[in-house]
Amino acid sequence: MVGLPGAGKTTRARQLAEEHGALRLTPDEWILPLFGEAEPDGKRDVLEGRMLWLALDAVRLGTSVVVDYGCWSRDERSAIRWLAEAEGARFRMVYLPVDHETQRARIAHRWATAAAETFPIAEADLLHGREHFEEPGEAELSGRARSAPPSGWAGWPEWAAERWPSFVRPSAA
Repeated sequence: MVGLPGAGKTTRARQLAEEHGALRLTPDEWILPLFGEAEPDGKRDVLEGRMLWLALDAVRLGTSVVVDYGCWSRDERSAIRWLAEAEGARFRMVYLPVDHETQRARIAHRWATAAAETFPIAEADLLHGREHFEEPGEAELSGRARSAPPSGWAGWPEWAAERWPSFVRPSAA
């Protein structure tokens, strides 16, 4: 799943998981119960790393997986695509664009109806997200554009282990 907060990623991820009998991994649903806050000092990256490890392990066992991270950067998306395909999985990127007004309204509604299950997002955070989000193009969405790891990285597994500190690529049995 690719998109900004309020784009409808988790709603769509739930639909896809149900349609395909897939495991759905949504860090936002784990952060508050585990850590009690939205951004607990880098623990999101640790949680996402273990979830990514679990996703790849599930794929190796023949289970479909929906990774509901947001994936704001092209490198994150490229790494996950490469890792999934290296395990023999078919990778499908789902991008849900959202305009700023719709995003703001959805987040306000979510906070008003499910405050105990979510966290507030300030206007400054929304603007920051928009500034840093790398929108995928058609070639990336279709899988025609493949990115090499950033300069200095031997491969996507090494990059992923740096990005998500608890990520360890599952070993073949």
